[in-house]
Amino acid sequence: MRWLILTIVMAVAGSGCAHAQRPESRIYVISEDTNGVGVALGTGGGGFRNCDAEQNECYEECWNADSLPYPHTERDGWYRQYCTNKCLKLFMECEKANEKKVRELKFSRVDEAIGWIKSHKAEVALGTVVIIAGVAFVITTGGAGALILAPLAL
Repeated sequence: MRWLILTIVMAVAGSGCAHAQRPESRIYVISEDTNGVGVALGTGGGGFRNCDAEQNECYEECWNADSLPYPHTERDGWYRQYCTNKCLKLFMECEKANEKKVRELKFSRVDEAIGWIKSHKAEVALGTVVIIAGVAFVITTGGAGALILAPLAL
């Protein structure tokens, strides 16, 4: 009986883990070139707002407004601070909205990660860290200009 239990334990231990296996520490080619990578970052094209441009536009509109807040009659230091505070609040709200849209790039399989990156090239930047089954990779370029996913060396 003892041999049977020992045999079963050894068989179970030798069969390995049923969880997703860690990817190999090798380089994966995403595409042959980097065309289109990061083009939508901060421009609204990938769903993100351009917070700097919105803040600048807000300030220009505030400063050039036809009427000033009561009881003020001139554009002075107080009014400059008023416009700065008003537009800074808008900027912070914009940044917070953009942060909510950022997707954590975590995948369980390499093919899943590569597929997502290929279809969302405009939304990622070179240097973006991607976690695949607990292993960190970075989106970068190869010597010939190919877009690659390389292990992140610590």
